[in-house]
Amino acid sequence: MAEQQQEFTRFETARILGARALQVSMDAPLLLKISDEDLRAMRYDALKIAQKEFFSGVLPISVRRPMPRKTGDKLHAIRDDRVDDEKILEKEKEIEQEIQENAEEMGLVNENELEETTGEEDAAASEAA
Repeated sequence: MAEQQQEFTRFETARILGARALQVSMDAPLLLKISDEDLRAMRYDALKIAQKEFFSGVLPISVRRPMPRKTGDKLHAIRDDRVDDEKILEKEKEIEQEIQENAEEMGLVNENELEETTGEEDAAASEAA
């Protein structure tokens, strides 16, 4: 009885018991010789009969557990994609510079705003001096 519990997870056990109980409820032949007294004590409950069969080890049911396949190619490709933080920062600075240079063409900055910001920067610089 303890061997069956170690062999299957609780989810597998529930699935096996449910499948066998369905078979028993649809008049499948019992795999154990159970006396009429025991059947009356179980109240002819298909799930209890399935449990008795399961824990006695007579159910011819096996569980396949496919293991995930880890291929070296996929892992190698992931390792190659790693980039240094310095390269990322350099790329971000390049993109930022391009955006600033092309901001007027992209319509991100109006010409009036450009003149106002440069005027404010000049005023702040003269006050600081």
